[in-house]
Amino acid sequence: MYYTLLITVFITAAFLVVAAYVVAKLIGPRSYNPVKGEPYECGIPTYGQSWLPVHVGYYLFAILFLMFDVETVFLYPWAVAVKAMGPMALATIGFFMLVLVFGLAYAWRKGALEWK
Repeated sequence: MYYTLLITVFITAAFLVVAAYVVAKLIGPRSYNPVKGEPYECGIPTYGQSWLPVHVGYYLFAILFLMFDVETVFLYPWAVAVKAMGPMALATIGFFMLVLVFGLAYAWRKGALEWK
């Protein structure tokens, strides 16, 4: 019984994806201009290589942002259900916050938060 429902969901999802693709191909605008295949459509030709190296500081900053963004995502459900979970919830979130504080201290000590 459950497998029938699961198979129905997968078939419906596949049908909707294919239907959306077909409708987009049928009614979507078409442009066969060869300029559309170029990397930039602003009209200004590129000089040199289009791929430039990016400073590693941007990646470190993005990883730190994601780390604290994920922390916020996990804190919200905990705050909603903390009464029902009791003192164990406080200990668990305390450990979670401790790991994040150690991560922040490590990044700070290594200089990942400084723009040079």
